[in-house]
Amino acid sequence: MKTRAIILAGGEGTRLSVLTFKRTKPAVPFAGKYRIIDFPLSNCVNSNIFDVVIIAQYRPQSLIEHIGAGGPWDLDREFTGGLKIFTPYKARGAGWFIGTADAVQQNFAFIKRSDPDLILILSGDHVYKMDYDALIRYHLEKKAAVTLCTIQVPLEEASRFGIVSVDENQRVTSFVEKPADPTSNLVNMGVYLFTRQVLDDELWKDHLQKDSSHDFGKDILPKMVAERDDIYAYPFSGYWVDVGTVNSYWQAHMDLLCVPPTLDLHTRGWVIHTRSEERPPANIQKGARVEDSLVCDGCIIEDGACVYRSVLSPGVIVRSGAVVHHSILLTDTQVQPGAVIKYAIVDKRSTIGEKAVIGGDPDGEPAIALVGKNSVVPPGTVIQPGAVVGTDVIPPDYTVSVVQSGQYIQTRRLPNEL
Repeated sequence: MKTRAIILAGGEGTRLSVLTFKRTKPAVPFAGKYRIIDFPLSNCVNSNIFDVVIIAQYRPQSLIEHIGAGGPWDLDREFTGGLKIFTPYKARGAGWFIGTADAVQQNFAFIKRSDPDLILILSGDHVYKMDYDALIRYHLEKKAAVTLCTIQVPLEEASRFGIVSVDENQRVTSFVEKPADPTSNLVNMGVYLFTRQVLDDELWKDHLQKDSSHDFGKDILPKMVAERDDIYAYPFSGYWVDVGTVNSYWQAHMDLLCVPPTLDLHTRGWVIHTRSEERPPANIQKGARVEDSLVCDGCIIEDGACVYRSVLSPGVIVRSGAVVHHSILLTDTQVQPGAVIKYAIVDKRSTIGEKAVIGGDPDGEPAIALVGKNSVVPPGTVIQPGAVVGTDVIPPDYTVSVVQSGQYIQTRRLPNEL
């Protein structure tokens, strides 16, 4: 059986705030050296699926640059399989993708051109390790029209997902997308395996429904479950997280720092592949203190600096006397002497000025402070927990020395000045 994987990577990810201001959600950096999309991509090649299509839409530039021709995933194949990236195009009856199903439907003539038997549809913004080959065997054994993957989550989080009910044979009996008051914690993972002809038929029926939002979770799957008895659930019990909010993104990083880690990235039998930058080894100087942290190549941690339960991406510099606790610092961030960063996320190429304070110890659930890409926090400035500094912010943009929780500082420069 020939399987083609479709990775939906067009998400805007508005709940990730400034982290997705300049990039699509699947291109957001993760765990120091990766991007989120590396996980479904690596799952594909580790499952011996080498025919992959990525459908992009919102701000795809950094995603396309990262993926390239697919070399790091052994997908740079010219004749058989390989990697293709589809984006919206202007044509009669086509344009900006309306929903996840519409994104696939608009490209389906190209998707089925390689004559696959099965279509595996994946979300490009989930962090997990999964053997899709086992899913394919399960799908064929059940003689399913579609198999959707399910996982149990805490009930208080279930309203973020589609709620699935199954019988004793794992046949899906109901599917309700993001109910306000969920009655179950068994949720849809956004991993679907379709028989090709079934998907072709369902996409076309949905395309003709003018009142549809053209989404798999909202429209296609609930209708299929109501009309058919060959829809099955594949129960998944491993680590899986939709890093769709600032707090879930931060918590997923903290999960990496547990002993043992909740998601183990060191398993040689299931490598997460990525496009890595060439950087020198990390330099941790005498007198520096680093505990329970991930520190990538190119980082410099000076004498007297303290890094605790944090993730440092390539090229981060933590100067003498600076403190970084429970935080995520993305590529080439610079933390000047005496600065304190706690429970915060700082995006690429930002500078935290001398003795500035970003975030703070939580009282209950952490309120994560955010500093956007290419921004500068002036010396001595305080960014309180839950406050946000936008992208490309420079010292003249600040009108206060204390940015309070819930406050947003943005650049006052025009786009052509950036």
